[in-house]
Amino acid sequence: MKDWSGKRYWLVGASDGLGAALAKRLSKAGAHVIVSARSEDKLKQLVAELLGEGSYQTVDVASDESVKTAAAAVGRIDGVVYLAGVYWPFGAEAWNSDQATAMADINFTGLVRVLGQVVPDMVSRDAGHIVVTGSLSGFRGLPGSIGYTASKAGTMSLAECIYADLRDTGVQVQLSNPGFIKTQLTEKNTFRMPFIMTPEEAAEEMYRQMNTSKFKVSFPRLFSLVFRGSQFLPDWLYYRVFS
Repeated sequence: MKDWSGKRYWLVGASDGLGAALAKRLSKAGAHVIVSARSEDKLKQLVAELLGEGSYQTVDVASDESVKTAAAAVGRIDGVVYLAGVYWPFGAEAWNSDQATAMADINFTGLVRVLGQVVPDMVSRDAGHIVVTGSLSGFRGLPGSIGYTASKAGTMSLAECIYADLRDTGVQVQLSNPGFIKTQLTEKNTFRMPFIMTPEEAAEEMYRQMNTSKFKVSFPRLFSLVFRGSQFLPDWLYYRVFS
């Protein structure tokens, strides 16, 4: 187990759901948690509920200027966890341009913006911890998932690239790929969601990973085997099965 006492962790996208649950878990372990999102009211309430030290900083990850301002206000950190994400379910036959662009801009490009403000300092210090939240949906293209699946595939690929570059340095990089989590985002789904987890259950999975040296963890484990295994199926079989 890591010693979390006094460590400063910036959780981006932590006003509710998985982000809020992970903030509470890290705070309980002794970390000073800085939570960020757009809603100041939600962030204030979350900080008041933390068991340990905590603070908040509003940020709009879709804005270069907002991310730069937030990063400067947060200051030097020991770790960053990117959890920001938006989701609307639709397929190519019902393309929603605004929603597709928002998913790409917040889920993926927002991550690029945030890491652009923290990675250089971590590299110069040869110390730091980067945690990226991917998704089981990002392993391969899925029907009815324009925008979200592609954006998560991008975040996962970016995490893999960073890990390849920094794996032999003092900067630890980790990728967490959860399945369905019961949040306001998954409430939009009209289909059955196998192995759906509470935010607290998913946060515990991420916390356990963050205490190890494992780069990539996909969970729930049994459900993840379906998505990881799908990568090895030929196209004709994969699309027949997953459509």
